[in-house]
Amino acid sequence: MVLATVLALLFTGCYYDIEEELYPVSGTCDTSNVTYTATIAPIMNQHCVSCHSGSAPSGNIDLTSYANVMAEASTGSLYGSMSHDPNWSAMPQGGNKLDDCTLLKIKTWVDRGTPN
Repeated sequence: MVLATVLALLFTGCYYDIEEELYPVSGTCDTSNVTYTATIAPIMNQHCVSCHSGSAPSGNIDLTSYANVMAEASTGSLYGSMSHDPNWSAMPQGGNKLDDCTLLKIKTWVDRGTPN
């Protein structure tokens, strides 16, 4: 009985986690051709325009056009807010930060000069 207990403890006591095996990467984040029309506008439509559009957009920030989104990107507020930088109001307000790939696409777009 004691031997069985000792053997059971030996075989279960050496468990370790390998992060890559437990949480495999589900693909890569393609940032090779990030443009407003193909990449950023769909992100804005999915995550932002429900609050930031219309005659009285939240925070007086309308994110329904290239010019308006580019203006927010140029001040740093677009990426700062979406990445939950403590210097900006976290967006979406009261929600979770967007996934890393989406944020990387936004950062790439801004860093490349906000191509249309």
